Amino acid sequence: MTEQSRMSWQKLSRRALLRGAAAGLAVPVASALLAACAGRQATPTPAPAAQTPAPAQTPAAATTPPAKEVVLAILHFSIIEGTTWSGAHDRAGKRLAEKYPNVKYIFREQVGPDQTVPFAEEMIAKEGANIIVGNAEFIGMPLLDIVEKYPDKIFVAVTTSDLTHKPNFIRIFPRQYQSLYLEGLIAAALTKTGNVGIVSAYPNLQVLRRQAGFVLGVQEAAKKLNKDVKIHIKYVGDWYLPAEERAVAETLATQYNCDVLTQQTDSGSTLDVCKARGLWFVGKDMDVVCFYKWATTDTVAISFDTRWEVIYDKIIQAYMKGEKPPEIIFPGMESKITLKDGTEVTTTDIMNDCKVGVEAISPKAKEQLPKEIIDLVAERREGMRKGEWDPFTEHALVSNGTGLAVEGLPIPPKGTVVKKAGEKPSDEFLLQKINFDLDGVNILP
Repeated sequence: MTEQSRMSWQKLSRRALLRGAAAGLAVPVASALLAACAGRQATPTPAPAAQTPAPAQTPAAATTPPAKEVVLAILHFSIIEGTTWSGAHDRAGKRLAEKYPNVKYIFREQVGPDQTVPFAEEMIAKEGANIIVGNAEFIGMPLLDIVEKYPDKIFVAVTTSDLTHKPNFIRIFPRQYQSLYLEGLIAAALTKTGNVGIVSAYPNLQVLRRQAGFVLGVQEAAKKLNKDVKIHIKYVGDWYLPAEERAVAETLATQYNCDVLTQQTDSGSTLDVCKARGLWFVGKDMDVVCFYKWATTDTVAISFDTRWEVIYDKIIQAYMKGEKPPEIIFPGMESKITLKDGTEVTTTDIMNDCKVGVEAISPKAKEQLPKEIIDLVAERREGMRKGEWDPFTEHALVSNGTGLAVEGLPIPPKGTVVKKAGEKPSDEFLLQKINFDLDGVNILP
């Protein structure tokens, strides 16, 4: 999130309340009710009573001390129900509360930056919060104002471009671009018109990085299949503008002949257009077929799922040991945890209809994919799960001459090789320096 998001959060709150009507989805949410529900998550298990040793016997070993109580508090910038971003964070909190008897999850939703500190301090004082998360940069950064006031607490902020961090102010983001790259391979192979469209929010470093991962996948598959595939990107101006997103999706479908659409926005409007027009949809942030039942695999070719619980678990484990977690956490498919039900999940993965990996590809879509692309998806995914391969290391990053000029970082001229093929970029580069679109994309006015 950038300054534009900070200025537009008030619009977002109002639009979020209209989400059901605008996006064609039922969102019967009441913030007060959800906040009350947050207090009924898993509670700490009491420590067993100490046993008094019998007379004339060797005293029993000391009882294992109970695990340190953890109250994970997440400040969601949007509503939870019916959203993939905050919905995934909320699912993470619930899964960790189920996994650990000493972890409790509480939350507030539709939080604006001026509410961050008041809500955080209220959750600390009244509910014992000791790990406090802002699930977007523009609501996480205000936590900096109180990190020194609460040195025994851990504050966490999702990062978009600012990497400010301290021992108890942690910056996080998953390597979603890895899954997006796999989605790009599939999208390029699926298109029959040779046109793939992206309904996007606005140029910011998070969006540009994620789009770059997808574009690399499209371009690699197109080259492998000797296909001419164009990628058309049109921005709507914010994260959640259902009517505008629908209009852009319609434009991409009708004026640019796109038969595969994806999005870097938060409403279900693009999916609605795909369903109505019989186009392929490629999803983001959450498996909406499995968890939300928004569509079927007849429309959703593939999605990617983000498991924020893998990141939160790293922080919780450090806190319970009395240690400070890493100040920047940027994991990918190589990081994983096991949920209470025994399911192993990685930080991010392609997922669809509750299936993962190659099996997640829509059966209908899979019939249309060349075997060499299916095999490539499996190979690349396995390489990323082992931490041995990454699209941003493998490929050159060449500027399209468009993007986002930031202070001290102008947009590289078109054709500039910003990063050579085979060179491993630093985390700082990936998080802060991809301010350009990749060469070959068509940025629409």
